Amino acid sequence: MGKKQVMLPASEVDLTAVKYIPENIQEPGLAVVGLEEDGKPEKRVELALKCLPEYDPSSNWSGDSTASFRYWNIRDYAYAYRSKFTTPSMVAERFISAIEEFNNKKPPAPLLISFDPDEVRKQAAASTQRFEQGNPLSILDGIFMSIKDDIDCYPHPSKGATTWMHEVREVKKDAISVSRLRSCGAILVVKANMHELGMGTTGNNANYGTTRNPHDPDRYTGGSSSGPAAIVASGLCSAALGTDGGGCTPTPCHTQESTYSIFIKPVCLLMLDLMCKDRFNSNSFFPLWCCGLEVNIWSN
Repeated sequence: MGKKQVMLPASEVDLTAVKYIPENIQEPGLAVVGLEEDGKPEKRVELALKCLPEYDPSSNWSGDSTASFRYWNIRDYAYAYRSKFTTPSMVAERFISAIEEFNNKKPPAPLLISFDPDEVRKQAAASTQRFEQGNPLSILDGIFMSIKDDIDCYPHPSKGATTWMHEVREVKKDAISVSRLRSCGAILVVKANMHELGMGTTGNNANYGTTRNPHDPDRYTGGSSSGPAAIVASGLCSAALGTDGGGCTPTPCHTQESTYSIFIKPVCLLMLDLMCKDRFNSNSFFPLWCCGLEVNIWSN
């Protein structure tokens, strides 16, 4: 077994004992793969996987349900499902329990603006059945993902974290990015919190409560994609969709990396071409994955 990294609450970390060790970090080489514009999302994901560094999920699996916390990336879950170590339905119950705990925290730390436990259970049950039948849709089948509240995810309203946007604009269908994730079997836990209308970089929201660092509630997440970044930083989702109109995703990712010792970063979905077409359905905003940097499927 290799050395494991675990997450500790900020209150248990002695910062005076932390030493900075400079490293010579080199940007990984980029792999370019031509994808057919009209290709099925499942096939496009399969091709994208071939661009990624080799990774053996079994090397991190101990089979001990009481083992210390660590981040599971997409390939970890895919391995666990296919090896029958767990199921999407089992993960769903843990996820629902954790979200309820976050909602009851003092001070409040709302990760999601719109959340339906029964809908999550329904999606997880369908995914579990596909695995039992040996027919998962893609490596994203059963992967839990949140969607920022300015990206359409039918039938949930897109409020942009306001109290009124859904009254003047009705959601009639999924954004392209969301519909393609659905076709790959992703479990959409629904609308993540954000800075109202994306008009700020703190993530502060007076309407629904401010998303906080899941390991240090006295700190901001940064914004405007505060909810997507925080739900990945908490380990509840392996990935999330956010948007960027000028720092809205890099800010929370880099803020949490530097002040929370949480390693996440945005990766633009050019490889999978899951762009939206307007702010909500959208071509001016880029959906981004916020994934664990340590061993994540989308970045090195």
